[in-house]
Amino acid sequence: MTDPTTSKHDNTRDILVELSDARRADAAAREAARPYRQLLRDIAQTPEPRDFAAAFRRTKGAPRIIAELKKASPSEGLIRADFRPAALAAELAQAGAAALSVLCEPHRFLGDEAYLRAARAQVKLPILYKDFITTRYQVAEARLAGADAVLLIAAVLNDADLLALKAHAHQLGLKALVETHDAREIRRAVDLGCEVIGVNCRNLRNFTTDTSLIGELIGRIPSGCVRIAESGLHTAAAIRAAQAAGADGFLVGTALMRAERPGLQLKEMMQ
Repeated sequence: MTDPTTSKHDNTRDILVELSDARRADAAAREAARPYRQLLRDIAQTPEPRDFAAAFRRTKGAPRIIAELKKASPSEGLIRADFRPAALAAELAQAGAAALSVLCEPHRFLGDEAYLRAARAQVKLPILYKDFITTRYQVAEARLAGADAVLLIAAVLNDADLLALKAHAHQLGLKALVETHDAREIRRAVDLGCEVIGVNCRNLRNFTTDTSLIGELIGRIPSGCVRIAESGLHTAAAIRAAQAAGADGFLVGTALMRAERPGLQLKEMMQ
């Protein structure tokens, strides 16, 4: 396992491609041991997923925040040493999260699919499976783990693959949160009929963050889509600014995971 702090200041390596390639290889190894058809048979025995998109279509009330369970990241290193996903999920659900996101990538984020399973056992909220997904096998794994949505990153998927993975997710009852970083990626997502589109103001190629991108880009997503603001949202003021720009939901991770009491921090950010 790679130490997540080793590239904290390294802006020269393309982390997005590195992690996507690594996770594709990981999935291939798992598929060799447990075939895709077996996953589908197991999925048939599980409950139907919750509607992730519906959690953000309420127009009134407190901001609809996706509270992210994240142990570490390449840019931040270890974020929460006392990382107990089941307890965190329960606390954040009770505090009013609209949904949860669980980091499952193990190499740089120190994530694990078991964390999502632990969260699923505690809450009835929709859960986003967050990883670097490029294969249908990974989508099926997310569904079997108890996810209600998967993250698809436009920057690492061509149009054909993005469309195919989105369609496969829908076939399995999952929503696809399609993550974009610029106007071109937003146009691609819209043209491909994506229902839930996120604007991530963190550059996943070098992990720098520019929160002004949310204000510049979120309005480019049609109002008929669910619009999610991602990354760099650390305060209630930042949430309000993203909401004013047109965001329907807000993904918050580091600010919650660094807080001594994540539930209290979430309530403060929702005010």
